[in-house]
Amino acid sequence: MPLFVEVALPVPMRQTFSYQVPEHINIVPQKGMRVQVPFGRQQLIGLITAITDTCNLTPKQIKPIVSILDDAPLLPDSLYKLTAWAARYYFCSLGQMLSQAIPVALRKGAESKAATASYWTLTDAGRAADVNQLNRAPAQRKLFNALAERDLEQHEIAALELSKAALKALDDKGWITKNSRVVSVDLSWRTQLEMTEEPHRLNPEQAIAVATLTLQSGYHCTLLEGVTGSGKTEVYLALLETILKQGKQALVLVPEIGLTPQTISRFRHRFNVKVSVIHSGLTDNQRLDAWRHAKTGEAAIIIGTRSALFTPMAYPGVIILDEEHDSSFKQQEGVGYHARDLAVMRGHLEDIPVLLGTATPSLETLQNALSGRYEHLQLGQRAGNAEKVRQGIVDIRNQPLRTGMSHALLNEMRIHLDAGNQVILFLNRRGFAPALICHECGHLHECDRCDAFFTVHQALGEIRCHHCSNQYAIPKQCHQCGSTMLAGQGVGTEQLASFLEKEFPNHPVVRIDRDTTRNKGSLEAHLNAIHKGEYKILVGTQMLAKGHHFPDVTLVGLLDVDGALFSADFRAPERFGQLYTQVSGRAGRASKPGTVLLQTHQSDNTMLRELMHKGYGEFARNQLNERKQALLPPAWHMILIRAEAHLAADADALLSQIGALLPQNEECEVIGPMPAPLDRKAGKYRRQLLFQTKNRNQLQQAFEQALPQIEQLPLAKKCRWSLDRDPQDLL
Repeated sequence: MPLFVEVALPVPMRQTFSYQVPEHINIVPQKGMRVQVPFGRQQLIGLITAITDTCNLTPKQIKPIVSILDDAPLLPDSLYKLTAWAARYYFCSLGQMLSQAIPVALRKGAESKAATASYWTLTDAGRAADVNQLNRAPAQRKLFNALAERDLEQHEIAALELSKAALKALDDKGWITKNSRVVSVDLSWRTQLEMTEEPHRLNPEQAIAVATLTLQSGYHCTLLEGVTGSGKTEVYLALLETILKQGKQALVLVPEIGLTPQTISRFRHRFNVKVSVIHSGLTDNQRLDAWRHAKTGEAAIIIGTRSALFTPMAYPGVIILDEEHDSSFKQQEGVGYHARDLAVMRGHLEDIPVLLGTATPSLETLQNALSGRYEHLQLGQRAGNAEKVRQGIVDIRNQPLRTGMSHALLNEMRIHLDAGNQVILFLNRRGFAPALICHECGHLHECDRCDAFFTVHQALGEIRCHHCSNQYAIPKQCHQCGSTMLAGQGVGTEQLASFLEKEFPNHPVVRIDRDTTRNKGSLEAHLNAIHKGEYKILVGTQMLAKGHHFPDVTLVGLLDVDGALFSADFRAPERFGQLYTQVSGRAGRASKPGTVLLQTHQSDNTMLRELMHKGYGEFARNQLNERKQALLPPAWHMILIRAEAHLAADADALLSQIGALLPQNEECEVIGPMPAPLDRKAGKYRRQLLFQTKNRNQLQQAFEQALPQIEQLPLAKKCRWSLDRDPQDLL
């Protein structure tokens, strides 16, 4: 009796492919196993989605599979259902969605079960050694101290951001050695949970939140809306204690890699359990190790960025999303899934609670909480004895500015620095200057592939386009008139940091942006130095706004907020409100009172006033009403279709044809085609079309009907086009 399988492959075609199982393969195929199959001239690895004993292809057309790679399904049923639901929701193929859900090493054919694991341990010489010999080698000392506490597995070295060079140095000294052991799954934490520190005393609000959360059973989605510094992490830890004592695992999602080290250390300090870490900064094998530990149930806590959402858990207990409003939970390249929405769906499928924590909820989540779909818990007071922050606006109309800074802000900085405190200056523009201008003819040096100006990076000696990464050495002469009088126009973080080093020579300055934290472990090193008080002035982009706890920071200055107030994107006010609230939350987190100063030319802007006097909660609720009146998300549901082509007319024509295939009535609206806010990028013209409907099912049905016709359009093969469901930015 012949046997056939349907296989989902990582290709954009929205279909599965049929293959025959040859008789010499003695593994019984099951849904969710990996198979290696011939596809065109190559061999691909896909997942079995169905098994049948009939096939309507002719024997000539059907090929046999090469091999079955697993002896059991890779994903539990709930995760398989989640990927199938997501593939339909985000209009992509099941194969593409499944390849998001599986670690890269498994997609390349690695073993899903490990036979041995390598770990590092101290040798007898290491145990007898004097650690003070390492006083001048802090990286080696940090690693030595970590190994003195316990043996470390290979993947933990990277997760804890310990240095490879230090590892080699200690190995050369003969103080440490690498061993391997046969993998046996240790589930002792499920019967006996060891706490390694006493939980903090909760204030009444935190205690009520914890009590409410621990009483929930089965699926519940809860929004924990707590002002910055209100101790949300403490609530997570108390909830985790209950979950872990029940012998269940927890999945904690954070928006950025930068937040993982501090989150891991908080959790490791509290619980003596295995914590697995999954994010893009690890190698494929390290991620696979962490995935295996989660799947077997050995890792009690899994912490990761958005891709960790698909990590299987043997004993699912809870999913926590920290900073749920953060736009980095939405994937921008390839399949544009949103980890927050899929986390809620996963909680639903696994029948476990989902907790969304933030000081500045996204309007989508807030609407769900206000309408009663989610439970809504609020923490209104700052934890410990932290006081409320003083806020002020510095009106810079007609004021002389020095490198973008007003006298008022500089004077305020002196007061705080002389008192021995730290200051954060926030400027969302990396580089030295956002444009290069000719002082004689006024020519601005524009990228030859995009509608954007080059940013000057003085330290690197280059001008660079931040949209397509086009770069050149800083020109000596103007491209237009040949003059040598070229100057940077505007201020970036690099220029601001060098100005402050001269202005405050006694107070060390550190700059934190994508340029200074490019190397592995550099962000961690900077943050450690800030905590030790080595730097007094912190200059940075929005990387500094995310969840970091700096007890000595008492002044936060926002230098250029006007750009954020006027934008082509309807989400700009919401983003600005979140950013302002998050940045100001970095001030006065311990016993010291904090101050936030905002420099603006728009001191009477109603949005600014509302945010400062009434806080984010009321500001966000007003934004919700505005969106409702304007028929924008979350009141209506949106899909954005982007097209790019060398000829603008091609992209326009394709989107016009797509628009004609979509319904238009009182409950469905087609807007466009129109140029994208950045009209030309990397040499191609970009156009976009918006399709909105009053309810979600209408959008799903209308688009599913139109999609096969769209894919048959001749222009669809000529232009690059993509779909973005629930778009987070329109740029």
